[in-house]
Amino acid sequence: LESPPPGLLAGVEEFNRGQFFECHETLEALWLAEPRPIRRLYQGILQIGVAFYHLQAGRYRPVLTLLERGSGYLQPFVPQCMDVDVARFLDDAARCLAQVKWLGPDRLDDFDLSLIPRIEIGD
Repeated sequence: LESPPPGLLAGVEEFNRGQFFECHETLEALWLAEPRPIRRLYQGILQIGVAFYHLQAGRYRPVLTLLERGSGYLQPFVPQCMDVDVARFLDDAARCLAQVKWLGPDRLDDFDLSLIPRIEIGD
């Protein structure tokens, strides 16, 4: 029921602009400072963002690992947490994971970047 803290809002904005490195830095600071279980929400978004950073660099294995791990961290927060539409984000990330697996390591450059999800905040 909490409102999203400013650091989460900033990280989401960076994610949605495709600034995945910056998103990582912003959410890592939030994640490391948070002792409560909500830190896994931050960590999940962070890891999915890093997956797309690796996607843009053509690194197949880290993309798979981080999409899967990040999604696992987010599962407890479905459908929504801190105004983040976690269910939608996870569905979109799962479509990306399926596309990456279908392409395989040799065709990762063919990934349709328009599939990269946006994180929706609010009702």
